[in-house]
Amino acid sequence: MRNDGSQSARSTSADLLLAFAPLDKAAFGAALGVAAALLMAGLTVLTLMQAEDERLPLGILNVYFRGYTVSWPGVFIGGAWAGFVGFVFGWFVAFCRNLVMAISLLVIRSRAEMAQTRDFLDHV
Repeated sequence: MRNDGSQSARSTSADLLLAFAPLDKAAFGAALGVAAALLMAGLTVLTLMQAEDERLPLGILNVYFRGYTVSWPGVFIGGAWAGFVGFVFGWFVAFCRNLVMAISLLVIRSRAEMAQTRDFLDHV
């Protein structure tokens, strides 16, 4: 069996297609939303378990997350708000990344096509 590099070229092509593949905005948003919700809930629970004078000042998050307090109901309210904000942020990041990749691929493809047809009139 011959190995003339065609297998290597195929794997490189597949790797490039995977690198330039668009991100699923909903999935990326959901992943960041769940991570943010778990982080917020975990921080609130850890703060509740500490002594009163050693607690992190998480109460200031009430400015951003309406209804949030450092309490047991606040664990769920803060988690819900953080999940929502994480989802929106993740969706936006995936959207921006997909847009930048699409524009980059358009520029690369246009330059390659221009390079191929640059000397077209020399052959006429």
